[in-house]
Amino acid sequence: MHSRPSLRRTLLCAAVAASLSGLAHGQATTGRISGQAPVAAGETVLIEGSNGLTREVGVDSRGRYTAEALPLATYKVSLKSGGNVVDSRDNVTLRVGATTDVSFDAATAGAGNAQTLDGVTVSAAALPKIDVASVASSTVITSADLARLPLERSAEGIALLAPGATRGISSFKGAFGNSLVSFAGSSVSENAYYVNGFNTTDPLSGFGGVTLPYGAIDQQEILSGGYSAMYGRSDGGVISQVGKRGTNEWHFGAQVLWEPEFARADARDVRYVHGKNAGNIWQRNEDNREWTSTVSGYAGGPLVKDTLYAFVAVEAERSEGNNVGDANHAYNTKYTYKDPKWYAKVDWNINDSNILELTGINQTHRTEGTKYNYDYDTLSTGSFSNVDQTDKTHAQVYIGKFTSYITDDLTLTALYGKSKLTYYNEPAQTGVVGPFIGGLDQQNPAITGGTPITNHQTLDTVDNPDHQSTVRNLRIDLNYKIGSHSITAGIDNQDNKDYEDGTTIGGVGYELWYGHQDPQLNVLDSPLVDKPANYPGGETGYIGWFRHYNTLATVRVQQRAQYIMDDWQVNDRLLLSLGLRNDQFTNFNPSGQPYLRLGKPQWAPRLGFSLDVRGDSTLKVYGNLGRYYLAMPASVALRTSAGSLAVNQYFTYTGIDANGQPTGITYIKSATGGGVSPNNEYGQAPDPKTVTSKNIKSEYQDEAILGFDHQFDPSWVWGAKATVRKLRNALDDVCDNGTIKRVAQADGYDLDDLTVTGCYLSNPGRANVYSLKNANGGYTDVTVTNDDFGFSHLKRNYYGLDIYLSHPFDGKWSGKVDYLYSRSYGNTEGQVRSDTNQGSVAASRDWDYASLMDYANGYQPNDRKHQLKLYGSYQIAPEWMVSGNITVQSGRPKECLGRYISNGMETDPAGYGSYYHFCNNMPSRPGDAGRQPWQELVDVSIEYRPLWAERKLAFSASIFNLLNQQRPDITDPVSGSNNVVADGFERVGAYTTPRYARFGITYDF
Repeated sequence: MHSRPSLRRTLLCAAVAASLSGLAHGQATTGRISGQAPVAAGETVLIEGSNGLTREVGVDSRGRYTAEALPLATYKVSLKSGGNVVDSRDNVTLRVGATTDVSFDAATAGAGNAQTLDGVTVSAAALPKIDVASVASSTVITSADLARLPLERSAEGIALLAPGATRGISSFKGAFGNSLVSFAGSSVSENAYYVNGFNTTDPLSGFGGVTLPYGAIDQQEILSGGYSAMYGRSDGGVISQVGKRGTNEWHFGAQVLWEPEFARADARDVRYVHGKNAGNIWQRNEDNREWTSTVSGYAGGPLVKDTLYAFVAVEAERSEGNNVGDANHAYNTKYTYKDPKWYAKVDWNINDSNILELTGINQTHRTEGTKYNYDYDTLSTGSFSNVDQTDKTHAQVYIGKFTSYITDDLTLTALYGKSKLTYYNEPAQTGVVGPFIGGLDQQNPAITGGTPITNHQTLDTVDNPDHQSTVRNLRIDLNYKIGSHSITAGIDNQDNKDYEDGTTIGGVGYELWYGHQDPQLNVLDSPLVDKPANYPGGETGYIGWFRHYNTLATVRVQQRAQYIMDDWQVNDRLLLSLGLRNDQFTNFNPSGQPYLRLGKPQWAPRLGFSLDVRGDSTLKVYGNLGRYYLAMPASVALRTSAGSLAVNQYFTYTGIDANGQPTGITYIKSATGGGVSPNNEYGQAPDPKTVTSKNIKSEYQDEAILGFDHQFDPSWVWGAKATVRKLRNALDDVCDNGTIKRVAQADGYDLDDLTVTGCYLSNPGRANVYSLKNANGGYTDVTVTNDDFGFSHLKRNYYGLDIYLSHPFDGKWSGKVDYLYSRSYGNTEGQVRSDTNQGSVAASRDWDYASLMDYANGYQPNDRKHQLKLYGSYQIAPEWMVSGNITVQSGRPKECLGRYISNGMETDPAGYGSYYHFCNNMPSRPGDAGRQPWQELVDVSIEYRPLWAERKLAFSASIFNLLNQQRPDITDPVSGSNNVVADGFERVGAYTTPRYARFGITYDF
């Protein structure tokens, strides 16, 4: 029989375990307190919070108690017997979603002594936070961590501390200019964002979401899997923020941050690798400069003590600088970015049983600038060109949440929130009459003499300035504890509407592009566009094309879900979490008709366990199995069901005039006799019954996690976690209508009686049933199998083994070392394609035609085989603290794409040019071309809090990328053809950010 641990050790184990805990219910905004007390008649536990909340719960016959759904705050927990307090614990701080164990020792309770848990200060420190009362896999970062660590001031920058989180490619940005994150091999559009329990995910494409001012974040939780049935709509990761709230003491504070230009290192220039310009500068980055200032403040406290509280935070970030465009966009743009935010929260303790929370969030991202001509021969800035386009994205979010502790065992929570986003833009004032010209470096040098000729038009595509989107989210949860079961049931409904979303080409309504290819190859094979060599001026492969593009639509998405789950405490050591969720998704076209209805039961089981091996919270084994469904965002309709136009008309030329316009034009023969669209986007509005596969199913992923946490010393915790993810189903457009026609004809149908047009939203890698409009006004169903298309089966697999060692902050220092070995491989990245910068959700080149998928199985763009993360803080003296954050990771896989090889000959069966998985006349899978270099990024900071200012005043300095390591993150994979290598092949798409510094002054009262 094991001896009972001392009270001090038991409480410390519990506190550390709680600080490392994952969510009991993912994306939660509250925590819980539970524990053990000596069994006695009439015992209760009194819980009193710094937020004025008071709850008293009973102790059951086994000596256990639990208080659910407690707002994040600091609490005093007292054991009462016969109405008198016999023992208490003070300064108990909750962690979001975690269970904090506060137990009472029989000896001290019986003696009526009061002990305080004031010697244990535990910090989240970005560990996989797992407590013995939950089965989730998450990381929680507190406001104290944010104040100490040198981090990028964004939700995504914080999320990168989590195992398996990697930065997405730099060309993918959110609506507010934010970078994006990939979790455990998933694409950047598959994540979910929450603020105070409300889903703020970008409704258009899933690229990021609305987030809090940095100083208003109380805790940020990052889930990389394993969350409960209460939440879904993500098969990547979850970023959930909980904002600060007022307490019974007034607090004020302000901060000024400065990232000066003089402390920023020069960025590396990007150079051509191949072609006539090999070695020359493609993009001049060394001339780029930037400085950023941030001013923020907060105030919070009681409006009515113990009853009504308020908290307000504001933040104004401003960046100014210049950016030199590439050789095709030779301008030096002097820009200004403005990013103001505010956050307000009111908490009303109506009585001891009912709480009302009201939250308001406002976020804006505004960009404006002025363009000057830039001379790449002299590397100098010239005369004024024009005022650049002005963009403004503005979000307003309002949330109401009501919590009612109906009884000790029955808790009701109801949340309703609404967000409105406006996307305003003013086109560039160029004063130029003429089209935007692209591919200037591909103009025929025999005509230009090697110096590009342009009209200086910078106005390209124009977004509709009246574009808006709205999101409404209703959640109702009812939790009931009966015996050893904690049962929760509820609904999670969301409605998204995208108003007047559209893009067209500005100026004269079309773009002009120049290109260069092998003159003896067709420009396109399907639809056919002839060889340049057959036309005057095309003998050396120089061509041009006029591009027409237009989308405009109002669409909406309706999402519904119901769930039930049971946290079953089988015995003192084993917890089972059993859950079932059912999701329904419906996407509507501009006419309000559903074109994608996924209303059949989509059962998502969530099964988990947590085993407290020793019974003292020092060794825990946990695991879970889960299925996660993902809805299609609103923007999918623009290219699927709204009648988009995307047409190119190709030509050869014999001259170029002084404005960059081609002369001596000869149009190249095409299958249509004019412009062509490989995806059949000719502007016609499709029948909503024909744009998707009739038997289409939602994207979903299965996941399994097994891990352990071991506290081998009161100050040290280590653990390991294995994760396996398999994407079981995806949605993407399939454009091979030639195969659909052949199958219909083989089935005995007359093609003259059927309409087969455009691309179809399908489940690639599976058999799909297409409804084709027939001559009788009805529809004919045609089943096309995977073998008919010639596709391989869909694959995206991920496995990872994470090992960590952590020392929680003890008032002196904290540290964590985390190593992840992982693999992400298959033939699809997911909803987007990072290697070729395709951000159109579910409309990438993948799966359009079978030839594009041959040899596609390989390492995915977000694969990082090795990731080592180290971070922590050290209080070197009472007034001085140093902190660091180091990331060492292997590079992304490289790709080499070229023309399709058939019988030893280069062809273009899909009409997509050099985007097949062939290179140098050989198959080339993702990763066969090698990998990008390793990255070793070191961020450090130092803080001085003078004692003469009672540590309320702080001065800080941080340096990011201390070693100024600028290594390629991604390179252009398009190689061209065997005889004519593309000039852009292997050109660097982005380097890691150069070294820069941040200085700050903070005052808290």
